[in-house]
Amino acid sequence: MSTVSSRRILICGNVVWAHEEVKQLFNGLANVIVMDSTTRSDFLAGLKPGGKYDGTVGIYRHNVSADRIGVFDKEIISALAETGTVKWIAHNGAGYDQIDVLQCASKGINVSNTPGAVDDATATTALYLVISCLREYSWAAQSLRNGTWKTPLSSGRTHDVTGRTLGILGLGGIGLRLAHLVHAFPMRVVYYSRKRAVGVPDWCEYIDSLEGLCRESDVLSVHVPLREETVHLVGEKEIRAMKKGGIIVNTARGKVVDEEAMIRALEDGHLASVGLDVYPNEPFVNPRLLEFPQNCLLPHMGTENQDSQRHMEVRALTNLRDFLRDGKGRDLVPEMGSKL
Repeated sequence: MSTVSSRRILICGNVVWAHEEVKQLFNGLANVIVMDSTTRSDFLAGLKPGGKYDGTVGIYRHNVSADRIGVFDKEIISALAETGTVKWIAHNGAGYDQIDVLQCASKGINVSNTPGAVDDATATTALYLVISCLREYSWAAQSLRNGTWKTPLSSGRTHDVTGRTLGILGLGGIGLRLAHLVHAFPMRVVYYSRKRAVGVPDWCEYIDSLEGLCRESDVLSVHVPLREETVHLVGEKEIRAMKKGGIIVNTARGKVVDEEAMIRALEDGHLASVGLDVYPNEPFVNPRLLEFPQNCLLPHMGTENQDSQRHMEVRALTNLRDFLRDGKGRDLVPEMGSKL
């Protein structure tokens, strides 16, 4: 078994806020090293025996690392497995589509994420998009800055939030937090998940199909992870099932919604607007979306605040610490089926 002096934790991406917590969490458990590779080839070489990352038993990963070494695909996971020492990847974020988790599971490497830590920040981002689209506040702000006051705006296109129906696709932590926020107005809340949620308030109404959810919704808010089976989960059929003048809000992942079908619905007026914080090929934004001033478009701002980011960093690092200390950790992603 590795001694404390030989065990290493690799910081793969930036720790911005939790520097003191890093020291406290791993003191006496492992040495912490920071990935300095600027290329994938250098990273892979560093994992080999005698390399600069030799002895790594766990990895803290942030998506920013992809800018230098790419996503954690089959090649990287296989290289991690070949070390024989790496057993845990603590991903900082709720979404983990940049990690080939099935490959990890097959190689005996566990993957955790940070559910809960992102709930409030992402839900408040979704709330902003809901309100902005219903009231066309984003367009109004642009109009003021352009010196045209309210000239291009029309109250005939806008609605109050109170009394509208919000459809939540995926009533996990983020979706449920959004439900509580909009209930304050109140909005009517309906939801669809793979199964009926347990322990949710009575005012969260379960709809037993996605198409049924779309028919009921004035605003459809998307909160499902990106997996192979959720690509274009909201497609032409689902969008056309929505009421004319409906709104789509997406703070999950861009590819969950069929962008081409969504834009066609904007062009023919079936959708009034969309509120987006995510896009299929970030940071690229389809310029056709910019042709609709009523759209509210953000550059993936969901967790861009120091409070949530510190919480996420600490939660991911704590999962890694628990694995080192106790032989098990929390927040394993569903695909793991972990034996720990």
